Amino acid sequence: MGDKKVLIAYYSYSGNTKKVAEKIQNITKGDIFEIVPKKAYSKNYDEVVALAQEQKQKDVRPELVDNGNIKDYDIIFVGTPVWWYTMAGPARTFLSQNDFTGKTIVPFCTHGGGGASSTYTDMQKLVSDAVVTEGYTSYENSSKDSEIAEWINKLKLFSNLF
Repeated sequence: MGDKKVLIAYYSYSGNTKKVAEKIQNITKGDIFEIVPKKAYSKNYDEVVALAQEQKQKDVRPELVDNGNIKDYDIIFVGTPVWWYTMAGPARTFLSQNDFTGKTIVPFCTHGGGGASSTYTDMQKLVSDAVVTEGYTSYENSSKDSEIAEWINKLKLFSNLF
C-alpha cells in the first residue's frame, strides 16, 4: 500500500454493502468503519422505504453514533445502499460532517435494481474539496472479489497492490 492510509467507511442496512466493504478491506488492508445511525432503521422494509423517501426529499441527515475519524487517512472508500436513486441518509451525514479537503473518495454502492443512479454525483457535491473516483456498483450481494480488485486496480491509487 505504500504510505497511503486507507479507510473503508460504509453504511449497510441489509448487509450487502457491508459485504462489499469487507471485500475491499481484504484487498486494500485498510481500516474499516461502520457508519451507524443513532436511531436504527425499522426492520420493516416498507417503513424504511417510506422514511428513506422522506429523508431524501427533506435532505435529512440522521445523527450518527460516531462520525468517524478521517483526518489520518488519504484514501477513503465510502459505501452505501442506493435509496431513492441516491445514497442512504447515514452516508449523507458522514460525508457532510467530515472535512475531506485533499482526500481521495472512492465510492461504492449496492442496489436492488436501479443502479447507482445519482449516488456518485450527489457524493461529489457533498465533498467538493476531495477527488472522487469512479465508483463500484453491485446488485444486492452479487459483488465478486475479482471485479472489486479489477476496479481498484483500474483506479491506479496504489502502485503496489497486487
